Amino acid sequence: MTTVYDYKVKTNRGVEKSMADYKGKVMLIVNTASKCIFTDQYKELQDLHLKYKDSGLEILGFPCNQFGSGEKGTNEDIESFCQINYGVTFQLFDKVEVNGPNTAPIFDYLKKEAKGLLGSEQIKWNFTKFLVDRNGKVLKRYAPKDKVSLIVKDLNGLI
Repeated sequence: MTTVYDYKVKTNRGVEKSMADYKGKVMLIVNTASKCIFTDQYKELQDLHLKYKDSGLEILGFPCNQFGSGEKGTNEDIESFCQINYGVTFQLFDKVEVNGPNTAPIFDYLKKEAKGLLGSEQIKWNFTKFLVDRNGKVLKRYAPKDKVSLIVKDLNGLI
């Protein structure tokens, strides 16, 4: 049976990382963008990271330029933007595609495990979030407009 731990991804610095490195952690995997109506969620995600990182929560940000050209910059530009504007210290990854023929394999998996509205697998916009438990099971998908405060409720009992 496939789990999230079976995938490898690249960090924003080009280093291959196994998702198995996150075994035993609760993960919130997010497709992000620097120029989007939801970009301010970086602050909420960073606050969540600081509050729960010592309890085993990992926020994993995957920049994506598929929605409204919201992420045109290089990995270096994205990291700089996130640090300067939101103080982001959670892990950022290489820019990915989350829909279409070039979808990053991890997002193909996440979308199949936690479908969206009316059973759709397509990601509709930036800042779609996936909650993964300590055993690598995808528990829930959150819409881009869903505030981080909604996710905090679901963290009870997980961290």
